[in-house]
Amino acid sequence: MQSGRGSLLGVGLMIGAMAVLPFLDVVAKTLGEMGVPVLQIVWARMAFGAVLTAPLALRAAGPRGLWPERAGIHSLRAVLLILATFLFFAALKFLPIADALAVFFVQPLVVTALSPLILREHVGPRRWAAVAVGFIGTLIIIRPGLQAFNPGTALAFGAGCALALYFLLTRRIAGRDAAMVTTFRTSLLGTLIVSALVWLVWQPPTPEQWALFGALGLISTLGHGLIVMAYDHAEASLLAPLAYTEMIMAVAVGWWFFGDFPDLWTFAGVAVLIACALYISARERARSAG
Repeated sequence: MQSGRGSLLGVGLMIGAMAVLPFLDVVAKTLGEMGVPVLQIVWARMAFGAVLTAPLALRAAGPRGLWPERAGIHSLRAVLLILATFLFFAALKFLPIADALAVFFVQPLVVTALSPLILREHVGPRRWAAVAVGFIGTLIIIRPGLQAFNPGTALAFGAGCALALYFLLTRRIAGRDAAMVTTFRTSLLGTLIVSALVWLVWQPPTPEQWALFGALGLISTLGHGLIVMAYDHAEASLLAPLAYTEMIMAVAVGWWFFGDFPDLWTFAGVAVLIACALYISARERARSAG
């Protein structure tokens, strides 16, 4: 069991990651509007992430940090991250950032629900109740049958499920290596996997697009490095609901950069999700203090 102080540190790191990651969506959506293929954007996110984390991995673990030990689980994490990234970036072609993220928020529910099965973590009845209420919040956002089908909704939902499995595997290997070593190995294997396919859609980037590719790597390295560190200090079922706090920054950057603003139903659904996140966090603090 994690200590109360360790859990609170994990919470802080996770909230920091959620404040950073919406800027990744801004850059990806901008590249998509420039006509850059989604697979090429995913390649840039992986390749530049690997380049930026390589010196940090080398510093943390020496030459050993550059070698993908446990290649099987890192490869599986890379595939899940590629899938989640591809589906979400594709969703941004159809939906504003905040709307896509609102549907994407199914992933904390999946993590909390599967953590007893995959990680053998204890999830009490009150957390299960919060998951059920959170699912209702997701239905409020999607409103199945009450609005025209948008392919972006299905893409964002699939991205959320893929990232949930990625987070669960992250928790399984947490603490075995330094955070930047884990992040580098996943980015490296992800680059190799996507490089085998990206030539099919490759378009020569402009200097501006190369700069945006670099921004993808920088933001994703910082955000996912914070996530890995968070999982070193706290349980997956505690951290998962905190991903809802990303919505606050997503609304802000979507409005600032693209003039998008969610409707009232989306806000209502997200309010339910955030309430669930706050309740679960408060319960964890009380449990740790006891």
